[in-house]
Amino acid sequence: MKTIRIERYGGAEVLQRQDLPEPEPGPGDVLVRVRHAGINFMDVHTRQGKYEGSRTYPVTLPCTLGMEGAGEVQRAGPGVEGFAPGARVAWCLSWGSYAEWAVVPAARLAPVPQALPLELAAAAIFPGVTAHYLVHDLGALAPGRSCLVHAASGVIGQLIVQWAVQRGATVFATTSSEAKARVARGHGAQHVLGYAGFADAVRAATGGLGVDVVFDPIGRDTLRESLRATRRQGLVVNYGAVSGPVRDLDPIELGEAGSLFLTRPRLADHVADGDSLRRRAAAVFAALLDGSLRLDIGARHTLDDVEAAHAALEERRALGKAVLTLPA
Repeated sequence: MKTIRIERYGGAEVLQRQDLPEPEPGPGDVLVRVRHAGINFMDVHTRQGKYEGSRTYPVTLPCTLGMEGAGEVQRAGPGVEGFAPGARVAWCLSWGSYAEWAVVPAARLAPVPQALPLELAAAAIFPGVTAHYLVHDLGALAPGRSCLVHAASGVIGQLIVQWAVQRGATVFATTSSEAKARVARGHGAQHVLGYAGFADAVRAATGGLGVDVVFDPIGRDTLRESLRATRRQGLVVNYGAVSGPVRDLDPIELGEAGSLFLTRPRLADHVADGDSLRRRAAAVFAALLDGSLRLDIGARHTLDDVEAAHAALEERRALGKAVLTLPA
């Protein structure tokens, strides 16, 4: 089978096209014919070695890239029930999707409704379940509450904005260009800002109070100003570090900023079992089907041009989700 693998960490030059034997599912696993794979920052970060030594995401070398995908069940390994051959499934947080076949733990699989294209399922499951727990669980957004969504034109940001608006929250959004600002407005954000001085702008628009929740996937470049944009005893959710990690934050800063709560969640802890993943995925897929959520496919790639997709993410040029289509 055709794959994209890495045997060392680094830039795009470490991506290798390799032909490997079709894998065999072990106990608790399912062999899936991959039709589409989502392309995510996590794939770039895996390639760069940012998960080396991680206990939450224990990715080791050599590694077939791709932690999100969709396809059809070929066969199940010992001890697996409920996944018949031909069943349409999607998954995330299981590496190996940049390949024609993938072995996926059954606990990472969610059924895909017949009416939902597999391409859209592959694009949506990871950002969708991420946005679901951020908005519904951590943010607890509802009428009368407010939030600030950084990188609001990104795929997860777009979904957070849409769900937050539907739940009645007031949404502030930051973007880095007018084109990206139009995306945020198009998904319902009421206040769209640039990054320069965003905390002062949020304070001014909220009568000096700040927002209830900040969703910050950027990290080093924004986190301290995110604290200033948050109301007293509010919550800052740092769910990524695209600009780099913050290594010098003293907890006293949270007190000085208004007795704030700061969390650095990871999706794995919010889909710790198959039922949790399938519950969140079902909500995402249902919302896509009824039109209450929209996710745009921004670029389509093959195994021959994965480098272009990674470059677009690293340079923050991507608008919409990039998807990899595997050979038929």
